[in-house]
Amino acid sequence: MDEVATKIIEILKKHMKEPRDDISLSTALTDLKIESLDLAMIVFDIEDTFGIEIPYNANEDVGDFKTVGSVVDKVKGLMAAGPAAAKA
Repeated sequence: MDEVATKIIEILKKHMKEPRDDISLSTALTDLKIESLDLAMIVFDIEDTFGIEIPYNANEDVGDFKTVGSVVDKVKGLMAAGPAAAKA
């Protein structure tokens, strides 16, 4: 697992009510019992950690946040696009 994935898993664990040690890229966020308010805090934490802005609407963008791996892919894509693209 790379550094981005490791940091995201650490952020998830920090916000979970019952942190688990068996989180992988294929773990579904619904399996982690993360509530929508917690997810918003996770998004903010990820943005701060990686210096990006994640365009996120809880009602529309749920598909981008199905698994830990999908979150990692989204973050990597935003990082690769650069700060200007992340704000678009």
